[in-house]
Amino acid sequence: MCSHSLKRILAKFPPTPQHLKLAHTITLNLLNSTTTTIPCLAPHVAYRVLSHPSLPPRSCLAFFHLLNPNPDLTAHLILLFRLFQAQNFASFKSTLNSLLTQAQIKHPVSSLISLLDHYQFQSHPNFLRTLCDILFRLCADNGMFQDAFNVFDYGTAKASLIEPRSCFVLLLAFKKRAHFHLCEPFFRRMVDSARVDIGVQSLTLVVDVLCRNGDVERAKALIHEMAARGVVTPNVFTYNTLLNACVARKDRNGVGEVLALMEREGVVLSLASYTILIQWHAGCGRIREAEKLFDEMRERNVEMDVYVYTSMISWNCREGNVRRALALFDEMISRGVAPNARTFGALISGVCKAGEMEAAQILLEEMQSKGVDLNGVIFNTMMDGYCRRGMVDDAFRLKVIMEGKGLEPDVFTYSTLASGLCRLHRYEEAKGMLNVMVERGVALNVVTCTLFIEIYCKEGSLAEAERFLRNMEKKGVVPNVVTYNTLIDAFSKKEKVKRAHMLKAEMIEKGLLPDVFTYTSLIHGECIVGRVDEALKIFNEMLVKGISGNVKTYTAIISGLSKEGRADEAFKFYDEMTRMGLTPDDRVFAALVGSLHKSSSHAGAEQNEFGELKTDTSDTSSWSNTGLSSSHRKAART
Repeated sequence: MCSHSLKRILAKFPPTPQHLKLAHTITLNLLNSTTTTIPCLAPHVAYRVLSHPSLPPRSCLAFFHLLNPNPDLTAHLILLFRLFQAQNFASFKSTLNSLLTQAQIKHPVSSLISLLDHYQFQSHPNFLRTLCDILFRLCADNGMFQDAFNVFDYGTAKASLIEPRSCFVLLLAFKKRAHFHLCEPFFRRMVDSARVDIGVQSLTLVVDVLCRNGDVERAKALIHEMAARGVVTPNVFTYNTLLNACVARKDRNGVGEVLALMEREGVVLSLASYTILIQWHAGCGRIREAEKLFDEMRERNVEMDVYVYTSMISWNCREGNVRRALALFDEMISRGVAPNARTFGALISGVCKAGEMEAAQILLEEMQSKGVDLNGVIFNTMMDGYCRRGMVDDAFRLKVIMEGKGLEPDVFTYSTLASGLCRLHRYEEAKGMLNVMVERGVALNVVTCTLFIEIYCKEGSLAEAERFLRNMEKKGVVPNVVTYNTLIDAFSKKEKVKRAHMLKAEMIEKGLLPDVFTYTSLIHGECIVGRVDEALKIFNEMLVKGISGNVKTYTAIISGLSKEGRADEAFKFYDEMTRMGLTPDDRVFAALVGSLHKSSSHAGAEQNEFGELKTDTSDTSSWSNTGLSSSHRKAART
């Protein structure tokens, strides 16, 4: 028998005997599977075929797809009802989705909702609930948010027709499509309807969106409001979202407030909570605090995973505490936690920086034995470690292995190898390595460009180095402070201090701030050309900028003053240097001793690039017959 709802539809379209006969003929043909095309039919004929109780739903669906032109909304509604009765929800959803995307039917959602009331489908609440819920989800999936709101309002006005999970789907769609401004208003619509059970996952998603937009205080207020009204109780995931936001803002007080709130509400820290806090403390250099939290996890028997171990290993390696990192690695193995590529990468990086290349090689072999795939980052890290120890041939051996595994060398690979060759003064080979990189189509970056400039400077080709600087920006590579410092240092050492100063002014114009290396290079250059007073002015400028000198800075000043025989000033800088905790090297003591043999005359001087006299600094007499005070003698001997 045909259902009451379908009878009501058919009653609104009284047929003629001819139409009834045609509908009957088509139905028989469909049952016998002989119909392949359907002529243009009056709508009520199609409705009677679709509604015929003897016609199986699959035949209804076949007939529906044969109709030409496209079926109207009533035909869609009848088919949907037949599919629902047959519990063919896959075809139900597909049919409904195609309706939403049909250009021929204007406003399909609002029109379909109107038909539901028009044909009084309220007597079929299960059908109505299924239709509204699936329609609501499809609107969310297709980004039809205003239509989704209309379905939600209709469904909640009639009864609880929208599932809480479907509401979460819409919130998730807002987030995915970056419609963040819609999340909180819709969440409040859910709450105000009093027809939807609010899930904690929906609250957590809205809190996350607010936090991502920087509205952390608003997120806190929402959590407090929902808990106070008894709408939904936040869980550890909700609080972790707040913790993440406070950590991202470096809001230590905010983190403390969230932790206090969790304790007050009896919410126990989860593995994710500890991981967030450990990474935060370690990232701020508070390794001891991170270790305390790690120990607390042990005491509470919180099951640790590879991520928290990797985090602890990584931060200990960054702090230079490789022994502790290796102990943690052994501990995670003993607990049955399998290290991943990031774990090995962090540990290998740590031992490489410590110069323990034998240990790095053992880790590399263990990594392979455990079936953890080697990646380019691991190879590059190992090559960098070998190059820093001057073991460039071992680095090249790894490059061959890397290529044998199908991993292409990248810009970091070539930069590392070229830098290693530069350390050994093998400049031609370094230049050749970078040229091979360019020939292979690997794009230059600021590091490789700076290496090119350094090589030219070391070879004494300053004009070529500066020409390369000018071509960098044409290639879309922006020079950084290190790039300019390389040139400034080279020009200063070649007594071309004017040009060095011009490069400093140029970098400032480009928004790059000179650092201690910049100032030290200029101070050294001024001292080389005998303009020590200018060097002192640069030194004072550096201090005014809030930049403290390092050992090289003080060595350059002391050497410059000593060469001019200004021993008292040189010793004052020596005293200042030691007060700052900087350890003088042999060059400082040699300069101080030499200063006591120098007069402040310009005998034997030559002109510098400024047309001034440059003092001859070749005199390095012995200690005997000097006026060195006992305290200075003691310091110099030390």
